[in-house]
Amino acid sequence: MTVIGQIEPIQARARAGIAAVATLDDLRDLEAELLGRRSALAGLKSAMASLSPEERREAGQALNAARTAIAALLGDRRAVLESAEMQRRLEAERLDLTEIPAGSRHGRAPERGHLHVVTQARDHLEDVFVGMGFTVAEGPEVETDWYNFEALNIPSWHPARGMFDTLYVELGEPESILLRTHTSPVQIRVMEGGEPPIFSIMPGRVYRRDTTDASHLPNFHQIEGLVVDRGISFADLAGTIDAFTEAYFGRGIHSRLRPSYFPFTEPSAELDITCVVCEGSGCPTCGRTGWLELGGCGMVHPNVFRAVGYDPEVWSGFAFGFGIDRLAMMRHNIDDIRELVSNDIRFLEQF
Repeated sequence: MTVIGQIEPIQARARAGIAAVATLDDLRDLEAELLGRRSALAGLKSAMASLSPEERREAGQALNAARTAIAALLGDRRAVLESAEMQRRLEAERLDLTEIPAGSRHGRAPERGHLHVVTQARDHLEDVFVGMGFTVAEGPEVETDWYNFEALNIPSWHPARGMFDTLYVELGEPESILLRTHTSPVQIRVMEGGEPPIFSIMPGRVYRRDTTDASHLPNFHQIEGLVVDRGISFADLAGTIDAFTEAYFGRGIHSRLRPSYFPFTEPSAELDITCVVCEGSGCPTCGRTGWLELGGCGMVHPNVFRAVGYDPEVWSGFAFGFGIDRLAMMRHNIDDIRELVSNDIRFLEQF
Protein backbone atom coordinates (compact mmCIF):
# COMPACT_ATOMS: atom_id res chain seq x y z
CA MET A 1 0.00 0.00 0.00
CA THR A 2 1.27 3.51 -0.81
CA VAL A 3 2.24 5.98 1.90
CA ILE A 4 -0.86 8.10 1.18
CA GLY A 5 -3.03 4.98 1.22
CA GLN A 6 -1.88 4.18 4.76
CA ILE A 7 -2.78 7.59 6.16
CA GLU A 8 -6.59 7.24 6.23
CA PRO A 9 -6.56 3.96 8.24
CA ILE A 10 -4.22 5.64 10.73
CA GLN A 11 -6.57 8.63 11.01
CA ALA A 12 -9.56 6.32 11.44
CA ARG A 13 -7.86 4.49 14.31
CA ALA A 14 -6.87 7.84 15.81
CA ARG A 15 -10.46 9.12 15.65
CA ALA A 16 -11.74 5.98 17.35
CA GLY A 17 -9.05 6.08 20.02
CA ILE A 18 -9.58 9.76 20.80
CA ALA A 19 -13.35 9.31 21.04
CA ALA A 20 -12.90 6.38 23.45
CA VAL A 21 -10.34 7.94 25.81
CA ALA A 22 -11.84 8.75 29.19
CA THR A 23 -9.17 10.58 31.24
CA LEU A 24 -6.67 13.38 30.69
CA ASP A 25 -3.78 11.08 31.63
CA ASP A 26 -4.88 8.55 29.03
CA LEU A 27 -5.27 11.38 26.50
CA ARG A 28 -1.67 12.53 27.11
CA ASP A 29 -0.44 8.97 26.57
CA LEU A 30 -2.53 8.67 23.42
CA GLU A 31 -1.23 12.01 22.12
CA ALA A 32 2.36 10.78 22.43
CA GLU A 33 1.35 7.53 20.73
CA LEU A 34 -0.35 9.31 17.81
CA LEU A 35 2.02 12.23 17.25
CA GLY A 36 5.26 11.24 18.96
CA ARG A 37 8.53 10.12 17.43
CA ARG A 38 7.48 6.45 17.43
CA SER A 39 4.00 7.04 16.03
CA ALA A 40 2.67 5.46 12.87
CA LEU A 41 2.70 8.86 11.15
CA ALA A 42 6.37 9.31 12.06
CA GLY A 43 7.06 5.89 10.56
CA LEU A 44 5.41 6.94 7.31
CA LYS A 45 7.55 10.08 7.29
CA SER A 46 10.67 7.90 7.37
CA ALA A 47 9.30 5.80 4.50
CA MET A 48 9.05 8.90 2.30
CA ALA A 49 12.80 8.77 1.64
CA SER A 50 12.26 6.11 -1.01
CA LEU A 51 9.66 8.12 -2.96
CA SER A 52 10.20 10.30 -5.99
CA PRO A 53 10.25 14.09 -5.41
CA GLU A 54 6.67 14.49 -6.68
CA GLU A 55 5.37 11.57 -4.62
CA ARG A 56 7.29 12.84 -1.59
CA ARG A 57 5.67 16.28 -1.90
CA GLU A 58 2.16 14.82 -2.12
CA ALA A 59 2.80 12.41 0.74
CA GLY A 60 4.27 15.20 2.89
CA GLN A 61 1.21 17.39 2.36
CA ALA A 62 -1.09 14.49 3.24
CA LEU A 63 0.93 13.68 6.38
CA ASN A 64 0.87 17.30 7.56
CA ALA A 65 -2.90 17.47 6.98
CA ALA A 66 -3.36 14.24 8.96
CA ARG A 67 -1.24 15.52 11.88
CA THR A 68 -3.20 18.79 11.94
CA ALA A 69 -6.53 16.95 11.93
CA ILE A 70 -5.45 14.57 14.70
CA ALA A 71 -4.08 17.47 16.78
CA ALA A 72 -7.41 19.29 16.42
CA LEU A 73 -9.33 16.19 17.56
CA LEU A 74 -7.01 15.84 20.55
CA GLY A 75 -7.57 19.49 21.45
CA ASP A 76 -11.34 19.15 21.24
CA ARG A 77 -11.31 15.98 23.35
CA ARG A 78 -9.01 17.64 25.90
CA ALA A 79 -11.46 20.52 26.28
CA VAL A 80 -14.30 18.06 26.94
CA LEU A 81 -12.30 16.06 29.49
CA GLU A 82 -11.03 19.18 31.26
CA SER A 83 -14.58 20.45 31.60
CA ALA A 84 -15.71 17.09 33.01
CA GLU A 85 -12.72 17.01 35.37
CA MET A 86 -13.50 20.51 36.58
CA GLN A 87 -17.11 19.52 37.25
CA ARG A 88 -15.98 16.44 39.21
CA ARG A 89 -13.54 18.58 41.17
CA LEU A 90 -16.21 21.12 42.04
CA GLU A 91 -18.49 18.35 43.27
CA ALA A 92 -15.69 16.79 45.31
CA GLU A 93 -14.71 20.13 46.88
CA ARG A 94 -18.24 21.13 47.84
CA LEU A 95 -18.27 21.90 51.57
CA ASP A 96 -21.05 21.23 54.05
CA LEU A 97 -21.12 24.43 56.08
CA THR A 98 -23.86 23.22 58.41
CA GLU A 99 -21.29 21.72 60.82
CA ILE A 100 -17.69 22.41 61.84
CA PRO A 101 -15.25 19.82 60.42
CA ALA A 102 -13.33 17.73 62.92
CA GLY A 103 -9.89 19.12 63.73
CA SER A 104 -10.72 22.68 62.72
CA ARG A 105 -10.36 25.78 64.85
CA HIS A 106 -12.69 28.77 65.03
CA GLY A 107 -15.04 27.14 62.55
CA ARG A 108 -12.52 27.07 59.68
CA ALA A 109 -11.46 23.85 57.99
CA PRO A 110 -7.72 23.19 57.59
CA GLU A 111 -6.52 24.54 54.23
CA ARG A 112 -4.42 22.58 51.79
CA GLY A 113 -1.70 24.19 49.72
CA HIS A 114 -1.05 23.76 46.00
CA LEU A 115 1.78 24.07 43.51
CA HIS A 116 3.27 27.52 42.93
CA VAL A 117 2.11 29.27 39.74
CA VAL A 118 5.63 28.99 38.23
CA THR A 119 5.75 25.26 39.00
CA GLN A 120 2.33 24.88 37.39
CA ALA A 121 3.65 26.70 34.29
CA ARG A 122 6.73 24.44 34.13
CA ASP A 123 4.62 21.28 34.45
CA HIS A 124 2.26 22.51 31.74
CA LEU A 125 5.16 23.34 29.42
CA GLU A 126 6.69 19.91 29.94
CA ASP A 127 3.35 18.26 29.16
CA VAL A 128 3.01 20.25 25.94
CA PHE A 129 6.50 19.42 24.68
CA VAL A 130 6.35 15.77 25.72
CA GLY A 131 3.13 15.57 23.73
CA MET A 132 5.09 16.91 20.75
CA GLY A 133 7.66 14.12 21.09
CA PHE A 134 10.35 15.82 23.20
CA THR A 135 12.15 14.30 26.18
CA VAL A 136 12.97 16.26 29.37
CA ALA A 137 16.62 16.72 30.43
CA GLU A 138 18.11 18.39 33.51
CA GLY A 139 21.60 19.42 34.58
CA PRO A 140 23.52 20.97 37.51
CA GLU A 141 22.88 24.57 38.53
CA VAL A 142 26.58 25.04 39.42
CA GLU A 143 28.50 24.78 36.15
CA THR A 144 31.98 25.13 34.71
CA ASP A 145 32.95 27.99 32.46
CA TRP A 146 33.38 25.52 29.60
CA TYR A 147 29.80 24.24 29.66
CA ASN A 148 28.23 27.64 30.31
CA PHE A 149 30.29 29.67 27.82
CA GLU A 150 33.18 28.05 25.92
CA ALA A 151 31.25 25.11 24.43
CA LEU A 152 28.50 27.53 23.39
CA ASN A 153 30.83 29.57 21.19
CA ILE A 154 31.38 32.26 23.86
CA PRO A 155 35.17 32.28 24.57
CA SER A 156 36.62 34.45 27.33
CA TRP A 157 37.35 37.34 24.94
CA HIS A 158 33.90 37.32 23.33
CA PRO A 159 31.90 40.56 23.82
CA ALA A 160 28.70 38.50 24.20
CA ARG A 161 29.79 37.64 27.74
CA GLY A 162 28.59 41.10 28.63
CA MET A 163 25.04 39.84 28.00
CA PHE A 164 25.31 37.66 31.11
CA ASP A 165 25.78 39.22 34.58
CA THR A 166 27.52 36.13 35.94
CA LEU A 167 27.69 34.99 39.56
CA TYR A 168 30.96 33.08 40.11
CA VAL A 169 31.61 30.55 42.86
CA GLU A 170 34.79 30.54 44.95
CA LEU A 171 35.85 27.08 43.83
CA GLY A 172 38.83 26.04 41.69
CA GLU A 173 40.55 28.58 39.47
CA PRO A 174 39.16 32.14 39.57
CA GLU A 175 36.05 32.56 37.37
CA SER A 176 36.06 28.88 36.40
CA ILE A 177 32.97 27.75 38.38
CA LEU A 178 29.69 29.68 38.30
CA LEU A 179 25.96 29.59 38.83
CA ARG A 180 24.62 28.86 35.36
CA THR A 181 23.30 31.92 33.55
CA HIS A 182 21.02 29.88 31.24
CA THR A 183 19.96 26.26 30.77
CA SER A 184 21.99 25.96 27.54
CA PRO A 185 24.78 23.97 29.31
CA VAL A 186 22.29 21.11 29.52
CA GLN A 187 22.14 21.11 25.72
CA ILE A 188 25.91 20.47 25.66
CA ARG A 189 25.57 17.65 28.19
CA VAL A 190 22.73 16.05 26.20
CA MET A 191 24.77 16.14 22.98
CA GLU A 192 27.80 14.71 24.79
CA GLY A 193 25.61 11.88 26.04
CA GLY A 194 24.93 10.30 22.67
CA GLU A 195 24.45 10.59 18.94
CA PRO A 196 21.50 12.32 17.25
CA PRO A 197 18.61 12.41 16.64
CA ILE A 198 17.90 14.60 19.67
CA PHE A 199 14.51 16.09 20.56
CA SER A 200 14.81 17.42 24.10
CA ILE A 201 13.77 20.29 26.39
CA MET A 202 15.73 21.61 29.37
CA PRO A 203 13.75 23.41 32.10
CA GLY A 204 15.42 24.76 35.23
CA ARG A 205 16.51 27.60 37.48
CA VAL A 206 19.18 30.07 36.33
CA TYR A 207 21.06 32.93 37.99
CA ARG A 208 22.23 36.39 36.93
CA ARG A 209 23.48 39.42 38.84
CA ASP A 210 20.42 41.49 37.98
CA THR A 211 18.89 44.25 40.07
CA THR A 212 15.41 43.27 41.18
CA ASP A 213 12.62 45.27 39.56
CA ALA A 214 9.22 44.68 37.98
CA SER A 215 10.70 42.56 35.19
CA HIS A 216 14.00 41.17 36.62
CA LEU A 217 15.06 38.79 39.39
CA PRO A 218 18.55 37.50 40.24
CA ASN A 219 17.26 33.94 39.93
CA PHE A 220 14.50 32.87 37.60
CA HIS A 221 13.41 29.92 35.45
CA GLN A 222 14.06 29.08 31.81
CA ILE A 223 13.09 26.33 29.43
CA GLU A 224 15.13 25.58 26.34
CA GLY A 225 14.65 23.14 23.49
CA LEU A 226 17.13 21.37 21.23
CA VAL A 227 16.52 19.43 18.02
CA VAL A 228 19.41 17.78 16.14
CA ASP A 229 19.06 15.48 13.14
CA ARG A 230 19.89 15.26 9.46
CA GLY A 231 18.21 17.87 7.27
CA ILE A 232 16.79 20.09 10.03
CA SER A 233 15.98 23.55 8.65
CA PHE A 234 14.83 26.95 9.86
CA ALA A 235 11.37 26.04 8.59
CA ASP A 236 11.29 23.16 11.12
CA LEU A 237 12.12 25.66 13.87
CA ALA A 238 9.34 28.06 12.82
CA GLY A 239 6.81 25.23 12.58
CA THR A 240 7.74 23.84 16.00
CA ILE A 241 7.46 27.26 17.65
CA ASP A 242 4.06 27.92 16.06
CA ALA A 243 2.77 24.46 17.08
CA PHE A 244 3.92 25.04 20.66
CA THR A 245 2.37 28.53 20.79
CA GLU A 246 -1.06 27.28 19.75
CA ALA A 247 -0.85 24.24 22.05
CA TYR A 248 0.12 26.30 25.11
CA PHE A 249 -1.77 29.58 24.65
CA GLY A 250 -4.67 28.48 22.43
CA ARG A 251 -5.55 28.58 18.75
CA GLY A 252 -5.95 32.36 18.60
CA ILE A 253 -2.29 32.95 19.54
CA HIS A 254 0.46 32.74 16.91
CA SER A 255 4.20 33.36 16.72
CA ARG A 256 6.60 35.33 14.55
CA LEU A 257 10.40 35.44 14.27
CA ARG A 258 12.55 38.58 13.96
CA PRO A 259 16.27 38.58 13.00
CA SER A 260 18.58 38.82 16.01
CA TYR A 261 21.99 37.70 17.29
CA PHE A 262 23.05 34.97 19.72
CA PRO A 263 26.60 33.56 19.74
CA PHE A 264 25.44 29.92 19.89
CA THR A 265 23.00 30.08 16.94
CA GLU A 266 23.31 31.25 13.33
CA PRO A 267 21.01 32.51 11.96
CA SER A 268 19.27 33.73 15.12
CA ALA A 269 15.86 35.21 15.80
CA GLU A 270 13.76 36.82 18.51
CA LEU A 271 10.49 35.02 19.17
CA ASP A 272 7.28 37.05 19.53
CA ILE A 273 3.76 35.81 20.18
CA THR A 274 0.37 37.40 19.65
CA CYS A 275 -0.47 39.53 22.70
CA VAL A 276 -2.41 37.24 25.04
CA VAL A 277 -4.31 40.22 26.49
CA CYS A 278 -5.71 41.80 23.32
CA GLU A 279 -5.11 38.84 20.94
CA GLY A 280 -3.32 41.06 18.46
CA SER A 281 -5.63 44.06 18.30
CA GLY A 282 -3.24 46.31 20.27
CA CYS A 283 -3.30 47.33 23.95
CA PRO A 284 -1.06 48.99 26.58
CA THR A 285 0.45 45.62 27.55
CA CYS A 286 1.94 45.09 24.07
CA GLY A 287 2.61 48.77 23.35
CA ARG A 288 -0.22 48.79 20.78
CA THR A 289 1.82 46.46 18.53
CA GLY A 290 -0.26 43.31 19.06
CA TRP A 291 2.91 41.30 19.86
CA LEU A 292 4.80 40.28 23.01
CA GLU A 293 8.47 39.23 23.06
CA LEU A 294 8.87 35.70 24.43
CA GLY A 295 12.48 34.56 23.88
CA GLY A 296 15.18 33.69 21.38
CA CYS A 297 15.92 30.89 18.93
CA GLY A 298 18.00 29.93 15.92
CA MET A 299 19.96 27.24 14.11
CA VAL A 300 22.71 25.64 16.20
CA HIS A 301 26.08 27.23 15.38
CA PRO A 302 28.62 24.87 13.74
CA ASN A 303 31.16 25.72 16.46
CA VAL A 304 28.77 24.33 19.08
CA PHE A 305 28.56 21.06 17.13
CA ARG A 306 32.35 20.91 16.86
CA ALA A 307 32.66 21.42 20.64
CA VAL A 308 30.74 18.19 21.29
CA GLY A 309 32.28 16.21 18.45
CA TYR A 310 29.42 16.46 15.94
CA ASP A 311 30.19 16.98 12.26
CA PRO A 312 28.26 20.15 11.18
CA GLU A 313 28.40 18.89 7.59
CA VAL A 314 26.30 15.88 8.62
CA TRP A 315 24.08 17.19 11.41
CA SER A 316 21.96 20.31 11.69
CA GLY A 317 19.60 21.50 14.37
CA PHE A 318 17.82 24.33 16.11
CA ALA A 319 17.49 25.61 19.66
CA PHE A 320 15.06 27.93 21.40
CA GLY A 321 14.58 29.28 24.89
CA PHE A 322 12.33 31.53 26.96
CA GLY A 323 11.54 32.39 30.56
CA ILE A 324 9.02 30.26 32.44
CA ASP A 325 8.30 33.09 34.87
CA ARG A 326 7.46 35.41 31.96
CA LEU A 327 5.18 32.78 30.46
CA ALA A 328 3.33 32.46 33.78
CA MET A 329 2.99 36.24 33.92
CA MET A 330 1.61 36.39 30.37
CA ARG A 331 -0.81 33.55 30.96
CA HIS A 332 -2.26 35.11 34.12
CA ASN A 333 -1.78 38.81 33.22
CA ILE A 334 0.66 39.48 36.10
CA ASP A 335 2.44 42.82 35.67
CA ASP A 336 5.23 42.52 38.30
CA ILE A 337 7.61 39.54 38.47
CA ARG A 338 8.32 40.29 42.15
CA GLU A 339 4.84 39.04 42.99
CA LEU A 340 6.04 35.52 42.10
CA VAL A 341 8.50 35.52 45.03
CA SER A 342 6.60 37.69 47.51
CA ASN A 343 5.03 34.71 49.35
CA ASP A 344 1.88 36.81 49.77
CA ILE A 345 -0.79 34.18 50.33
CA ARG A 346 -3.47 36.53 48.98
CA PHE A 347 -1.64 36.52 45.64
CA LEU A 348 -0.59 32.87 45.54
CA GLU A 349 -3.98 31.37 46.38
CA GLN A 350 -5.44 32.89 43.19
CA PHE A 351 -3.70 30.26 41.00
